[in-house]
Amino acid sequence: MTNPRRSTEAKLKVACSSCNLRQLCLPVGLSPADLDKLDAILNLRQRVQAGQHVYRAGEPFRSLYAIRSGVFKLYRLSADGKEQVLGFHLPGELFGLGAISTGVYAVNAMALEDSHVCEVPFARLEELAQQVPALQRQIYRFLSAEILQDWNAMTVLGSMQAEERLAAFLLDLSERLQRRGFSPSALHLSMSREEIGNYLGMKLETVSRTFSKLQKDGLITVERRLLEIRDMARLKKLAGCAEAVGRESVPA
Repeated sequence: MTNPRRSTEAKLKVACSSCNLRQLCLPVGLSPADLDKLDAILNLRQRVQAGQHVYRAGEPFRSLYAIRSGVFKLYRLSADGKEQVLGFHLPGELFGLGAISTGVYAVNAMALEDSHVCEVPFARLEELAQQVPALQRQIYRFLSAEILQDWNAMTVLGSMQAEERLAAFLLDLSERLQRRGFSPSALHLSMSREEIGNYLGMKLETVSRTFSKLQKDGLITVERRLLEIRDMARLKKLAGCAEAVGRESVPA
């Protein structure tokens, strides 16, 4: 008799060479032969349930993670147990890079919805990168983007008012989803308003009030966690055409 679990796992084990996110993740620019080499080192983690962590702060660094589906939150806890949200990550994005220098994960990575990730053992990836220059360049690109996104988040958020912050956040999600082939105007917010406020440095009441204000002004419509951008041009004008405040492709 066929084991249903094994059958499901087999279906989920999609190699880089046939993955529809291959142009958004590590394999960008790799030849078919090099893709086969990368396939060989992947540990494909079939499913991460909502609320489950792929790693926690303080655990030894072993792997990077590429999101195949779902949304992840990176956060850390203060000495008194308060949560600080550091970013949200979408399909096609890679996370775990921030632990390369220390050998220890400094943050927690938790799925906000049922998700699937590819686990990339870093020691084997590093060894392969020495043999495949295109892969090494891609890793450098991710590291560079991480530094730039950290700088953008600090400078942009520090100079924005509440409406501008939320507008910039929604635009960032929109642009990242569009690059992945999804609608840029229809957003499913896997994160709660409290988590959004935590990330943007806004109180929950301010986030709720700002959502209501944007909806009243006709820029968006919101029904529970389903959000539609109704006036992209005005939303961009409100954000002042600022740099995106989310983390594109490479979080900590």
